[in-house]
Amino acid sequence: MSERLDAQTQEWPLRPWIMAALAAIAGLLFHLLTDSDDGSVSAARQAGATFVAIATLSFLVTVERLRWPWAFAFALGWGLVIAFVGWFSAGYNREGEIFEWPYFSALFAVIVAAPLFQTIRDEGAWRFPYGRLHSHAWADAVIGAASLFFTGVTFLLAWLIAGLFDLIGIDLLKELLRDEWFDWILAGFAFGGAFGLLRERDRLVATLQRLVMVVFSVLAPVLALALVVFLLSIPFTGLQGLWDSWVSAAGLLLAASAGAILLANAVIADGRDERATNPVLLWSALALAAVVLPLAVLAGLAMGIRINEYGWTPERIWGAIAVGVAIAYGLAGWWSIWRGRRDFDDPLRPAQTNLAIAVCGVALFLALPILDFGAISARSQLARLESGRVEPQKFDWAAMAFDFGPAGRKRLADIARTGPAGWRAMAASALKATKRWTISERTRAVVEADEVAKRIRVASPGLRLTPEALRRIAQRRLCPPNIECAVLDMGRSRLLVVMSDENPGDPIGGIVMSAVIDLSQPADVEVARPKPAARVGDLSTARIEVRPAPGRQLYVDGQPVGEPFE
Repeated sequence: MSERLDAQTQEWPLRPWIMAALAAIAGLLFHLLTDSDDGSVSAARQAGATFVAIATLSFLVTVERLRWPWAFAFALGWGLVIAFVGWFSAGYNREGEIFEWPYFSALFAVIVAAPLFQTIRDEGAWRFPYGRLHSHAWADAVIGAASLFFTGVTFLLAWLIAGLFDLIGIDLLKELLRDEWFDWILAGFAFGGAFGLLRERDRLVATLQRLVMVVFSVLAPVLALALVVFLLSIPFTGLQGLWDSWVSAAGLLLAASAGAILLANAVIADGRDERATNPVLLWSALALAAVVLPLAVLAGLAMGIRINEYGWTPERIWGAIAVGVAIAYGLAGWWSIWRGRRDFDDPLRPAQTNLAIAVCGVALFLALPILDFGAISARSQLARLESGRVEPQKFDWAAMAFDFGPAGRKRLADIARTGPAGWRAMAASALKATKRWTISERTRAVVEADEVAKRIRVASPGLRLTPEALRRIAQRRLCPPNIECAVLDMGRSRLLVVMSDENPGDPIGGIVMSAVIDLSQPADVEVARPKPAARVGDLSTARIEVRPAPGRQLYVDGQPVGEPFE
């Protein structure tokens, strides 16, 4: 008796072994392309690894003996597209990594495209009967999750066997499991074999799929009640709590919208004959379809507030797109309820099919290097800086250098070359940085150095404090606000910084400390701090000098300060 659910898909007894071998080879190729002694992988190799992974997974998911060349072309095409997107994304950031938003958008597009293609393959034409499309989408998710679980169990079993043989002195398997190339081969073999095995027994998968949908259906009333109560409470509680929340209001609302769509689909299933019959579940699905639009609108309001306050960034542009998709699904839900009333699921199913096709196309379009979200974001952020809405020291120079791609770095170069004097050093510092966390430190040091220059007293005639000297003083916190400080030239690129730890004008005077900065040494050389040894008046008017001693000695208003030094 055939174990295939659909008589149209022919049995393929060798499929598990073919898929296991194919995935094992792909695992080895993926390892060879990503393996590196220093941890760095070129953009070309990352793109190659992406092609291997996406093409293999796409083929595993979509192939059947029926029209198998179509599946081969589908896998090859998507592998090339996402490899190109990844290669382009790697040039977008400073680290040369492919993991940018366009890359994830392309991955989302192929996930949506897989069940659409499977339906076209089965139909042999551009037709999308909802029952078949919905079944493919759920089956792909269930089989993928089960295959990942099987892969994990395989590794546990392999380590158990390796441990047993190691007890009797045979450590071959243990040593192999410590090699990454073997792990990738084993992972590919287990995942591909499990995927092929489950595809050949999709009657069992259908049962598991129905079980998952039943579980999700049971959760539908819980989420529906919570979301309805949440929305009805807003007129009484207001929205301020959403905006003040420590988590992203827009992200949380979008996640709630996605959960509502998922659970509503679990209830309505593939068609009227398959949907749940329990009235509580049906009303819950209707409520879930109805709340998606107000949740999406609230997410849009939250996103709008952030954009108005902080300007555009690539993440916020993608967030706005996600809000648009959620609003489209919400409108489809309201339209379906208006058309079908309690039988809202009948018009909702074809609407969701059309939305899936549209979302797949939009995700692919946005993944391609056509629209530059970095350029849009750079213009937005610089407009806020130029208008004075954000102070230079609070401006996100790191985002310009690391998050906005070539357009952001080009704008930084323009500022470093021809921008206002106060901005040039911060822009140049951001361009030179190799790690984003160092930019904020350098920006803070530049700002603090400017502040130090305004309040420090130069006690040596002819001494001019360079930006590097001011940065060193600021970095060492030798002249903090509300502290009297002065600087003397010690010769040989050395500066003596003198500071009082009391506010100026204190009737009993301030305790004076001093520290030597050697500009000829690296910035991380420790600064010597002699112990305080004198109490003086106002340091801004005191006579400060260095006199000969057994070494040399600091004097403030004729009083020695600290120990003699060379």
